[in-house]
Amino acid sequence: MSGYNNRLARFLCIASLSSLLAACSSNPTADLEDYVQTTKSQQKSSIEPLPEFKPYESFAYQAADLRDPFTAPSFSHVQPSSQVASSNNGIKPDFARATEPLEEFPLDSLRMVGTLEQHEDHWALINDVDGTIHRVEPGNYAGQNHGKITRITEYEVELTEIVPDGIGGWMERQASIAISE
Repeated sequence: MSGYNNRLARFLCIASLSSLLAACSSNPTADLEDYVQTTKSQQKSSIEPLPEFKPYESFAYQAADLRDPFTAPSFSHVQPSSQVASSNNGIKPDFARATEPLEEFPLDSLRMVGTLEQHEDHWALINDVDGTIHRVEPGNYAGQNHGKITRITEYEVELTEIVPDGIGGWMERQASIAISE
């Protein structure tokens, strides 16, 4: 019986190998060829043409008659009658006086924290950026624009600043430091 089983096993092995060879003998690239044919048969899409560019127009920069930007301007061509005269109103800061400690700080960085009063004298307490408290009275200076303290009330310190007027002179401007809560 074992001879019969051996023959049967050989026969089955040969049959399966034959069927595998038969399957391989068909065209292995058939599916690829079908895909290529399908793709070729589809309608071709149109490609948009490239945009048309305008040709570059060169520009010759002729600056021989213009002022050199790296040299200081000369105003010799301006007529004296058309020049704006600087204001001569007599207002100007006193550069000869000694500066006070609160003049090194911008006015908006100073804070009024209180007032003191004794008899007829009034003082304001001003806190600077460093945390130092200064006692000031009318006549003292504060801020970086030559601000002279003119009046002290319970709620604010009023100053008169001397600032440039933009045309070579000086002008006065009112300012104040309000009490901070």
